[in-house]
Amino acid sequence: MDKYWNLFERMVFLIRLGASTACFYPMETEKALKHLGELGFSVAEVFFNSFSELYGPLLETIRREQQAYGMQVVSVHPFTSGTEPYFLFSAYERRFQDTLEYYKRYFDAANALGAKILVIHGAKRGMSITEAQYFDRFGELVRLGKAQGITVSQENVVQHASESTDFLIRMRSALGGDFHMVLDIKQAVRSGLDPLALARRFSGEIVHVHVSDHLPGRDCLPPGEGAFDFRALCDVLEQSGYQGSFVIELYAGNFEEDRQLTEAKAFLEKLSIS
Repeated sequence: MDKYWNLFERMVFLIRLGASTACFYPMETEKALKHLGELGFSVAEVFFNSFSELYGPLLETIRREQQAYGMQVVSVHPFTSGTEPYFLFSAYERRFQDTLEYYKRYFDAANALGAKILVIHGAKRGMSITEAQYFDRFGELVRLGKAQGITVSQENVVQHASESTDFLIRMRSALGGDFHMVLDIKQAVRSGLDPLALARRFSGEIVHVHVSDHLPGRDCLPPGEGAFDFRALCDVLEQSGYQGSFVIELYAGNFEEDRQLTEAKAFLEKLSIS
């Protein structure tokens, strides 16, 4: 009996289970957060989708929905991820400095929602700056976030520099204690990587996990609908003292009914006592 209680305690108290508002894109962000609350999610990642959501009335609306459902927002995801290669990691230094100032708005918005993690995609493969420059710039972004209480974290993303395990190892070496990682299971699969191997390699630096399931030829399924060994992932992360979240991040075309999200949540919760 003690064995099963310890497993249950580990999952409930160390790994929070939630979902990203990105699951309902292109539903407006505040409506997507409300919908997650209606489905019984108490933990969320907010994927911002426009400039106006980062301040003023729309940010306040998002915050009201969060409070109405008693939700904990653990992370935020910039809608400018697709332009990070151009704005943050191009050869034009002045544009980088200007963009640093803009990213302060993401930090402010994260603080308004109580989130502590900002997800970064970073540069594409074949970037126009050197790796050393990339690491220096990322370090500046990290320090800026840290000054506002936000952990800036590198996500592994297909077709980006971060799809390479070797690149991430070099980045960790360059940044030291400022290197933090968001493990994305589907992105690892799309990059031809074993998500468990990636988790083992960076378990001490992983602060956030985007979870999805997969089968051959289907790389983004709700947890429980594929064959990924989530229990093994929990074991790997537990050994490193992980206290972050598992956030379900799917695309609208990867599930058909809301019940698939609630069933995925229930599946992850049952892992600890099955």
